[in-house]
Amino acid sequence: MNAGDIPFRLFSFNEYQEVVMNLHTTAVAAVLTVSDQLLASPPVSANGPGPGPRGDGSGCDLFPAPASTGTTIGLSYFGPPPLDQTQVGPVQLLRSGQVDVVKGTVTLPLYKGYLKQGKKPVWYILTDTNDASQAAFLGLNFSAKLTYATNGARTANFDENNDLVFDAGGVDFSPVRNVVPDPSDRPFPPQSAQAGSVGDQNYSPLVQVTNAGGIVFNAPIIAFGVEEGDISFPEGNVDYSKVHDEVVAIDSANQTVTLQLVNGFSFGRALMYISLDVNDPVGAAVEGATFAPLLRNIPTGRDDSFTSPVERLFAALNGPGDCANPQRQGLFAALTDGHRPNNTFGGIPTLANDYSPLWDMNIFEWTPDAIAQGYRSQLREEFQILTLVQNGFLTGPGGSPFGSSGVIVNCPPVQRLF
Repeated sequence: MNAGDIPFRLFSFNEYQEVVMNLHTTAVAAVLTVSDQLLASPPVSANGPGPGPRGDGSGCDLFPAPASTGTTIGLSYFGPPPLDQTQVGPVQLLRSGQVDVVKGTVTLPLYKGYLKQGKKPVWYILTDTNDASQAAFLGLNFSAKLTYATNGARTANFDENNDLVFDAGGVDFSPVRNVVPDPSDRPFPPQSAQAGSVGDQNYSPLVQVTNAGGIVFNAPIIAFGVEEGDISFPEGNVDYSKVHDEVVAIDSANQTVTLQLVNGFSFGRALMYISLDVNDPVGAAVEGATFAPLLRNIPTGRDDSFTSPVERLFAALNGPGDCANPQRQGLFAALTDGHRPNNTFGGIPTLANDYSPLWDMNIFEWTPDAIAQGYRSQLREEFQILTLVQNGFLTGPGGSPFGSSGVIVNCPPVQRLF
């Protein structure tokens, strides 16, 4: 019996039970079928950025509807965004580049420095700094917390040409990224994982410039030890054995690089960010980022306390759905459909003063009881998550205490969508 076959009349209790049982059986069978399909079709793991932040269903595309939706007038009748964009967006946070919201990319300046030993070329970008005046001047994100991150930073000096010469820290981009989800109903952590780019023991995206007052920059390496002609892919078709996996195009002659953006949330607002480095090799493989061992020196678990260099990121483990589900979220989903997990961030520029690009990953898992009661959904706000933890609906992985995983992800926000 299907819902459409039920005539409008009063049911006996026994008939009512039969209808409900049939509908429940049908729904469970449909869910199991979808789950089987997802588990049988793990995402293809290879170098390159993978699916972008636009398209492929409402669960994987967080771009908001236009303000004219549901009105009797067209979008052209609406005024520009307010001057105080801390209230309403869209607002570009990392202003040093050009954002393409249709493609979900950002094009940033590409800088060239050198490694002190052997004068190997270091191709890098700038996203954040602990100096407010330099942040404003260069269009970077300002993060006061980076002042406390020097124990996880490499050092450099400006030479006579004002090029940065790094004392240590290189990246090998030759590995082929590979992630094999666990074949059980818990695909994360993966059965095996290999990051597509691996830093040496001295690599961190952070750099402290010794002869510039000790200023700290977030300067992730995009290519290393190669010359200009080796990384000229302005139209795409990138050789990922030489550059970062998030690169969509790179123009070494004009010194620009186009990077793919990733969807996320902060305090209920959708945003797009760049995923660049992780201090854990498995996390780096899943994120399509560089494994940065020196970031392991950064203390975690202290959030906004004095001297803390990190801000919290909240990652669902067993959130709902696939790309067709507007509630989609979590690492299980990411390892099943190949898209990103729709993580929730703490404070970002324009919404808080405690921003850091070093995100301390707090992984949460919905309890069986919460799932059985239908409470599982997409969570977009830090204190909503913390309250659900306090009320017992969320725990750490496998029922463990909720808190820091010790994993740090270098994810500078680029654009707040509203």
